[in-house]
Amino acid sequence: MSRIFISGSSTGLGMMAADLLASQGHEIVLHARTAARAETARKELPEAKAIVIGDLETIVGAKNVAAQVNALGRFDAVMHNAAVGYREGHRLTADGLPHVFAINTLSAYILTALVERPKRLVYLSSGMHHHAHANLGDILWKQRRWNGSTAYAESKLHDAILAFAIARRWPGVFSNALEPGWVPTKMGGPGAPDDMNQAHLTQAWLVAGDDPKVDVTGQYFYHLKRMEPNSETHDEALQDRLIAICAEISGIDLPT
Repeated sequence: MSRIFISGSSTGLGMMAADLLASQGHEIVLHARTAARAETARKELPEAKAIVIGDLETIVGAKNVAAQVNALGRFDAVMHNAAVGYREGHRLTADGLPHVFAINTLSAYILTALVERPKRLVYLSSGMHHHAHANLGDILWKQRRWNGSTAYAESKLHDAILAFAIARRWPGVFSNALEPGWVPTKMGGPGAPDDMNQAHLTQAWLVAGDDPKVDVTGQYFYHLKRMEPNSETHDEALQDRLIAICAEISGIDLPT
């Protein structure tokens, strides 16, 4: 049995993965943005060991979520699932950051840096990352006209870059990324063509650690199989620069 924390798990793919993992006997801790969402999640998955509550769009909120997770003890695995989608308008957070970047990229970095290091880290990317560029020179969209689809694709590329950066820096951790497919969740929309029944299986497989095939690091997966990601994910200079940018914005250094 593994102890697993899943961010953004009060609904959607996060809840689906949590439900599957709980049915396999793993101890699951959920995360909800608000108390109301936490209550709904408790009713949907009463087997969950606990639910941490906090809004990941602010640096203070992400730090608070990390503190709540650490108060529950060390986890075997952490799944970075929390995200907003590709149809978002331009909105700045209380920290003055585009909220897509703040939630999809920065909060994953903050939780990685602050949550006690687990054995396994899984980052949810997207098929849209394949055609994106990291654009680290304008990661906060100060020079470009906002495009929600591009911002989302970039953030999902950032997540894969972060996964590979951690794989390189933390050799004792299995750190991998995946794409669940374009599926008809609230985020994906009703017209999404991919198989909803497959969408949560890969991340659950990777964090559970029951299969020796997942004892790998710095890999990218789709539907239980390895896939070659965007070539920028392998660029060590980009990896280091993304870490440095996130550390500077958040004020939180990544542990060595």
